[in-house]
Amino acid sequence: MTRREVVRAALEFRRPPYVPWSFRFTQKAREKLIAHLGAGELEPFLENHFVELGSDIGFFEPLGGNRYRDVFGVVWDRSIDKDIGNVQGQVLPEPTLRGYSFPDPRDPRFFRDIPGMLATLGDRFRVFCLGFSLFERAWTLRGMQAFYMDLIDNPPFVRELLDAIAEYDIAQVREALRYDIDAVYFGDDWGQQRGLLMGYPAWKEFLFPVLRRMYKVVLDGGRMVFIHSCGDVDELFEDLISIGLRVFNPFQPEVMDVAALMAAYRGRLAFWGGLSTQRTLPHGTPEEVRAETRRLIELGRDGGYVLSPAHAVGGDVPLANMLAFIETVKAR
Repeated sequence: MTRREVVRAALEFRRPPYVPWSFRFTQKAREKLIAHLGAGELEPFLENHFVELGSDIGFFEPLGGNRYRDVFGVVWDRSIDKDIGNVQGQVLPEPTLRGYSFPDPRDPRFFRDIPGMLATLGDRFRVFCLGFSLFERAWTLRGMQAFYMDLIDNPPFVRELLDAIAEYDIAQVREALRYDIDAVYFGDDWGQQRGLLMGYPAWKEFLFPVLRRMYKVVLDGGRMVFIHSCGDVDELFEDLISIGLRVFNPFQPEVMDVAALMAAYRGRLAFWGGLSTQRTLPHGTPEEVRAETRRLIELGRDGGYVLSPAHAVGGDVPLANMLAFIETVKAR
């Protein structure tokens, strides 16, 4: 079986020949691993099973001084976080879209690399990625505090903004569906270490109807829906399954009972992640990392699981621990 077929078997809740995997690294961690390997590219060593297409955040224009601007006009300060950054200012200082123009969702930069990547990495499961896809895009434009206040003071504006973001996403998804892809991955953090950022009633009122409309476009195109949300959000799983979610990522063991949830949702929701990037990888021994990796492999033997660190591996993870989980997974 190709890697693409192995992933599809797992995500269709069939028993794959082995548990597939996909590993991501922050810039600092990637540099550490590349220096050890003495190679310019990690992919031949990692043997990842996904190819991620598109630009999940949306092209940063350098402004100088560690500041970058994305296609929505949001300015990010990368002085500390070198991979994404922290939002500066407000693109929408007032609760209105008057005077603001959304970027082109069909911008060729989102799609120009897809043919070449499919030609060279075509044996992998193909995922088109949209980061900051709804709630996160709204607060990055408006400012987090202001957006939270808008949920109470300006609900018509919140609905208008979320609908406009959804129309942008849907247009981009429809363009992506012209390619031979397997899934669309929406990034949109809703959780913190304990519970939801906005609370369930607000999530259900404002986000759920828009998500249903977005997911339907993917499902009507015959592809799978993935969602990335950090934090303790398992209270949303039944709602998300009801509108077609197939795969949840990053599956943080610090805030979720990985084994219990895999058992409870087997056959209805697949998981991608599960290896602790807050405890085990940065603070465990190599043997502890190997033991936890083997435990996750056993949990995923019957399908419904893609093994991965719960987030991009951070620069605080020792090289020995990186090698421990990579080599354990590749040993199958």
